[in-house]
Amino acid sequence: MAGGPAPYNRKNPAARAEQAAIVFDLKLGGHSFRAIETITAEPGGPTGGERIPWTTARDLVREEAGRRVDPKVDAWRALIVERLEAAHARLDTLEHAARQVLERQHITVNNGRIISLDGAPLPDDGPVLAAIDRLIKIEDARERNAAALRRVFGIDAPAKTEVQVTETTQQDIELQEMVAEMRAKNTNVTDGLRARRENGE
Repeated sequence: MAGGPAPYNRKNPAARAEQAAIVFDLKLGGHSFRAIETITAEPGGPTGGERIPWTTARDLVREEAGRRVDPKVDAWRALIVERLEAAHARLDTLEHAARQVLERQHITVNNGRIISLDGAPLPDDGPVLAAIDRLIKIEDARERNAAALRRVFGIDAPAKTEVQVTETTQQDIELQEMVAEMRAKNTNVTDGLRARRENGE
């Protein structure tokens, strides 16, 4: 059927708004979008077994969040903040583990045997480089989370650009013309003096 299934068709706003309200409340309950797809597919679920694909659920939540002006929007914002904070806590744990790997001494082992160089175990740089790479990814994830947090609170508003407009008056134009005329006369005088010197006058 052209235009997609009826519950998700934008030409059926009443049904879509009802679906959006259900999905929004499920999201506020802490469910992921894929979990919402599973919940709505259940016969005894809030939609009577009418499955809402996770991508559609994501769009419905965005629509409902923009439509609501009641305290549930604040609850939605609080949920996002809570999840971002939990993500930061997980990143802290990962960073601690990566730094432990970075600080440990690693030796090269081949087929269960320690590889030595000049009588000393050969250091293995692989785990160290892997730990460094993981720390870089953790910092990138932190920056993405921070950017998401700024978007939630609208902190990343477009910067105000100040434009200075200089008004040119008729007097300015006349002054510029006078200066240009004087420069032209000076050039002519200079050229005349140079020509006279060259001719020995």
